[in-house]
Formats: sequence, C-alpha cells, structure tokens
Amino acid sequence: MLLLLMLVVVTTSAQVTFILDSVPGNTPYGQPLFMAGNLNGWNPGDSSMMLWPNNDNLFEISLGAQPEGTVIEFKFTRGSWETVEKGPEGEEIDNRTFTFGNGDTVHTVVYNWRNDGGGGGGSTAAENVHIVSNDFFMPQLNRSRRVWIYLPPDYSNTNKSYPVLYMHDGQNLFDTQTSFAGEWQVDETLNTLADNGVKVPIVVGIDNGGIDRIDEYTPWSNPQYGGGDGAKYMAFLVETLKPYIDEHYRTLANRENTAIMGSSLGGLISHYGVLKYQDVYSMAGIFSPSYWFSDSVYTFTEQTGKQQDVKFYLMCGDHEGATTVQDMNSMADLLTDAGFDNNEVSTHVIAGGEHNEYLWRTEFQQAYLWLFNDWISAIPQTKEAESLNITPNPVEKLLMFPKDLTYGDNDSLVVFDVTGKILLEINNYQGQPVSVCGLAPGMYFFRLVTKSIEYSGQFIKN
Repeated sequence: MLLLLMLVVVTTSAQVTFILDSVPGNTPYGQPLFMAGNLNGWNPGDSSMMLWPNNDNLFEISLGAQPEGTVIEFKFTRGSWETVEKGPEGEEIDNRTFTFGNGDTVHTVVYNWRNDGGGGGGSTAAENVHIVSNDFFMPQLNRSRRVWIYLPPDYSNTNKSYPVLYMHDGQNLFDTQTSFAGEWQVDETLNTLADNGVKVPIVVGIDNGGIDRIDEYTPWSNPQYGGGDGAKYMAFLVETLKPYIDEHYRTLANRENTAIMGSSLGGLISHYGVLKYQDVYSMAGIFSPSYWFSDSVYTFTEQTGKQQDVKFYLMCGDHEGATTVQDMNSMADLLTDAGFDNNEVSTHVIAGGEHNEYLWRTEFQQAYLWLFNDWISAIPQTKEAESLNITPNPVEKLLMFPKDLTYGDNDSLVVFDVTGKILLEINNYQGQPVSVCGLAPGMYFFRLVTKSIEYSGQFIKN
C-alpha cells in the first residue's frame, strides 16, 4: 500500500526548472533576476523566487513539485515592476503560463526590460498627472510610498473644487512604463470625458508596496498567504494622506464627494475601507474582489452594517476564479441584508472578463459615471436658482419657456444630459423656442440665467 501511494505521488506531481537562454545585453552585471507570479502573490522582488546562474552561466530557477495540471502565471523581473520584462519591440506582453506535467525543463528568452532605455517609448502618463511624492511617509506602517495625482484638465484655469477618488496599485493607473501588466488608462479615460463636457474628479493613486502588498491590502490574515495590515493602511489613507491632499489641493473634502476604488486585493481593501470609514467615504468601486482571502469579510460586513448612505459598484468577469462571481453576488446580497438599498449596490458580471488590467481598464468609465452621477449631473449654479417647470413636458420638438420671463443682453441657456455633458448652449438667449430634435429620447436638465434670476429644471424628450 505504501509503495502504491508513493507511485501516485510521483505520477501526479512534477518539478520544473526554468532557464533563461538569453537576457538583454544591458542587464546590469551582478543584478539578481526574479520570477513573480501567482505562486508568490506577484511579488516582483521575492528572494525565494530569485534566479541563479547555472554552470553555463545562464539564469535559472527550479520550482518545487505541484500536482500535475496545476497552471501558473508569471513574469521575470529585475526586482520591481518598473523593471519587468517586455517584448521584442519593447511592448507589453501577456503573463507567461506553464502547466505542471509538461516537462521538467523550460528554456525561454527575455527580450527587454522596462526602464532600460530600449524600446517601448517613455512614460504614457498624461500631462495633468503628477507625482505628489516619491517617498510619502506612512507613519502607521513606518514605510514610504510613491503617490500620484490626476488633476482635471481645467484645474489650473479655474478656482473650482473637485471630488476625490482614491485608488490603489498606483503603478498601474496612469503609466504603462510603471505598470506590470498594462495600465488602467485612468487619465486618458477621464480626459476624454472632460473633452466631451463631462465633469471629472481629482484622482489620487497610491503605489502598492510590492512585497508588502498582500499585508497592506488585507485587514485579516490568511493561513497560506499571511496578511493583516489592512487596517493600518486604511488608517494611513484617512488620517495622513487625505488631510494632506485636502490641504494642498482644491478638493470637496466631505464624504459625499470622496470615493475609493481598487481591484483584486485592492477591491477587498476598498470594501473594508468604505465600510470602516462610512463617515469619510460614500462610494466604492470594487473590481474583481478577492473575497476568497478571508471569510472575515462577510462577518465584518454583517456586523458593521449600514451607518450612512454608500454606493457600491461591484464588478468581475465570468472567466476569473471558480467562485468569483458567486462570492461577489453573495456579498451583494449581504450588503442589502445589512441595510443598503438596492439602488446603492450595483453588480456587473462581464462576459469573457478575465482577472487583468484590460477588464478593469474597460470597465472604469462606467463605474466612474455611476458612482459620481450625483455630482456629474448636478447643474452648476452661479447664484441662487429657482425651480422652473416648463410646458408642455414631455417635449416633442421645441423647448419653450414662459413668455413672462424677463431677459437681458447676457442671458444664457444650457441643456445637460444625466451625466452633466453639455448638449446645447446658447449665449445672449432671448426666450426664443429651441429645437431639441437632435436629442435622443430621455431625461435632460437645463439652466436658464436671466437678468434677474437663475432658473433650473428638467424635461423629458419624447
């Protein structure tokens, strides 16, 4: 019987050695190389995953036995995501994969490194993305971190104040050069919205801590992966970083205009943060949440419950982990059971969606528009506004206002959609009927500024 068990173990497990037959010629001499993947929490500088020169002076690493059929994803780095491998033309590459049982030796090549001066161009961050600090001190954790900030395109030309969205994994938000698997393109997405007349917020991105990422993004520990410093990390955001941002930038600092967003473990810590600090945050974008990490998240949600109005945008793909969709839907049900209204919890399962930056990048805009809709669709007011009802409403072709209104030389009429996008704008408006034939059926808002008073209201276009 013992011999049979030994045979089963041998035939259902395998060890594998990866050998780099070639690395870029400008690889610094003596600098260690690493493998980062789902076996080590994607830690780019894990000393236990270091490659060593073999007898042929080629870098290699041997991984311990895993059950046959086990699939791993990974990339090679020089110790950070800023120096992760890239393709032959300096382009981003997909994660490498290997299935245990498909041989015991794998020969491969690394073509380029990020930030090595070759291929792929420089930073892709927009001009309105800046570094707040490369070493912002985190007293709650006794370490430092790079912090990014995205400022709306009109920030320097106005005196307006803006809501703030705090996001994790800052390396991956704005710049392909610093991301490890492609960026979210938060800056490009928001700049495009702004170009189309949609209001956009300030975004603050906090880099993950590499080897400390799991600890910082998990409020509870996991028997296999450790963790548990999430409470300290969130305290840093609330007690140290947010006061700094509010002091040095023009922010709408109240909870109604403060949001948090992240993916994977970043989704888990966002869930924890918005519940823990309902007096600070009123919105959370929770992408591909790692609810599997600890069942404590369910207990915490149930015990904390609803203390104030909070909007939750929950999103995942149906090609992620085996239980990701089920876990997310169970959490959505728990949130409603805990007191949050159905219109506060929005769930989205993306067909074909996988656990990667592509999914999070493509879904970011919709999440932003839903979370910030109240601010986006609010009609700007320059003075006290009076509600004005128009007739007929719904409107068929012409938008008309009461004939007894008094108009002046500098009056104006602006029509918005529900996202705040300006669709019609007439200066020196004198009360004439306005054609709305070009508008799609739906709800719209208007702001009418006359010589004596400002009016606001809404109408339905049939």
